[in-house]
Amino acid sequence: MIKTKKINISYQESENPEELEPSMKEMIEAARNSASNAYAPYSRFRVGAAVRLESGRIVCGTNVENAAFPSGICAERNALSYAISNFSGDMPVAIAIAAINEQGITEEPPSPCGNCRQVIAEEESRNGKKIKIILSGKNRTLITESIADLLPLQFRKDNLKIILP
Repeated sequence: MIKTKKINISYQESENPEELEPSMKEMIEAARNSASNAYAPYSRFRVGAAVRLESGRIVCGTNVENAAFPSGICAERNALSYAISNFSGDMPVAIAIAAINEQGITEEPPSPCGNCRQVIAEEESRNGKKIKIILSGKNRTLITESIADLLPLQFRKDNLKIILP
């Protein structure tokens, strides 16, 4: 018998930047500043990501487009790759994402693409710790405690278990 199940997600929403923790405001500002450095001549949708590490250090990344699609990279993967490459023992605890279009900061908070969600999920799995996700738009911010709220049915390393003879 086929059963119907529901997945519930949980997130916080703020329409008042003043009620955010100072560390979140700092990350959002870093993500917005990073977005202004993006190379996005094709979409004109510039994304910035700021990753806070356990030490408190913030590292940033931007989207970098390429005429040979899909050779570009998203801001989230760019920032996480930089953090892993340069601070391998300093684990990510949060990531803030912001975007700029031709009108300025996007009205709606940008959400990570499927590839980025999977990369964040892998990083949570690798470290055994949740990564707070902060999505910042012009007038509202969404906050989740883990990528599981954005990617509830994740592909996990357990899916790869191979039984050898």
